[in-house]
Amino acid sequence: MNLLKQNVAIDLGTSTVLVCVGKRGVVLKEPSIVAVNSGTRDVVAIGEEARHMIGRTPGDITTVRPIRNGVISSFTITKKMMRYFIGKALKNPFKRIFLPDVIVCIPSKTTNVERRAVEQAVQDAGAHRVFLVEEPLAAAVGAGLDISRPSGHMIVDIGGGTTDIAVISFDGIVTSRSVKVAGDDFDEAIKNYLKRTHNMLVGDSTAEYVKIEAGCLYEGVRNDSVEIHGSDMITGLPYEQTVTSQELSETLIATAMPIIDGIRNVLEETPPELAADIYTKGILLTGGSSQIAGFDELIRKTTGVEAVVADEPQYCVARGSINILNRMDKAKKNSYAAKK
Repeated sequence: MNLLKQNVAIDLGTSTVLVCVGKRGVVLKEPSIVAVNSGTRDVVAIGEEARHMIGRTPGDITTVRPIRNGVISSFTITKKMMRYFIGKALKNPFKRIFLPDVIVCIPSKTTNVERRAVEQAVQDAGAHRVFLVEEPLAAAVGAGLDISRPSGHMIVDIGGGTTDIAVISFDGIVTSRSVKVAGDDFDEAIKNYLKRTHNMLVGDSTAEYVKIEAGCLYEGVRNDSVEIHGSDMITGLPYEQTVTSQELSETLIATAMPIIDGIRNVLEETPPELAADIYTKGILLTGGSSQIAGFDELIRKTTGVEAVVADEPQYCVARGSINILNRMDKAKKNSYAAKK
């Protein structure tokens, strides 16, 4: 094995990209945002630098998200973004001579066309070989579950653009759903609530801040308040408003219901033996948006099954992916590549 060749794992999220290298863990976490000159189509900035440009640039500079609901929406921009992130993660230029093997997480219901697009984009970005892993499997491994045994585990991975719900047993997915409701939808719900109730316009960053600091999905679990700044829809002038957890809960719960319905549907499709395991062990929540206060309580109340949030849930998919790739021997990697 060439010791200079490195394994890289990429959690290619709608909102955030996380990159793990070898056994170093997560070495990069940046927004999956690219700033583009709308006239020349040249990339101006990527990641954190591009995020700071949102709402602060001239008219000819636009910020885009090349990943939508876990799917590539702009192949060219995604390729440039991946090349930038891989290069930034592999800081040593000598080691970058040896192209890395890269594993990328994808939603469980990704089509073959979408899978090939991801593989090609990462290959073109500088990978030697590209491996794909479904997000619930990676999340389970990253959360420390032993999925090699014929025992049922239910994973609900709530990201920025999609929520992946899966029952896993014996190193495979038995049944799954991918729901196109996740963290971004909660942000949008908060923005709409502020428009409707307070005649207030806020940006994406402010809505996300409100979600983190005061968001609540089960009444009584949280009683925080937060002061925010925005624009009055009538006068156009800036003003501030205090928002509480209690007033947000109804809107956020309504937004979460498609996820709850997806969990119910997957439970209904689960074989009885595995369903019994899940009722005993509970449901494991991963992904950054699983940290919204009360999400576990809402699931418990609506499904009758206990739910628990994994430790550092936002890192489970990335950490699980690099663990899976690190455990592959040369023969297994070659066999995987030969099947493509």
